[in-house]
Amino acid sequence: MADAKTKVESVREWVVEHKLRTVVHVMIRKQVLGYGCAFSLWADHTSIYAVIVVLLDFWLHAQALTLAALAGAALVEYFDHKSGAKAERYAKFVPPKG
Repeated sequence: MADAKTKVESVREWVVEHKLRTVVHVMIRKQVLGYGCAFSLWADHTSIYAVIVVLLDFWLHAQALTLAALAGAALVEYFDHKSGAKAERYAKFVPPKG
């Protein structure tokens, strides 16, 4: 169980350090999946309207996943700020008072 906690903690730390990269990665994956599905439908000679509907559906899902990833990053930032972990991380860059 200790290995699982360290694995989760390391993933969490990576997400904290690379929030924007994580959000963009989630969005791009969903977009590429949507384009692949739409082009496979188009290759099967499906109606262009069905292809457009599939693309719009994947686009909406990509937007929802992007918002969920942003909300998750905001929650992690909030809890880091509340617990004081963020202050400890930036303490070495702030000159001492006095």
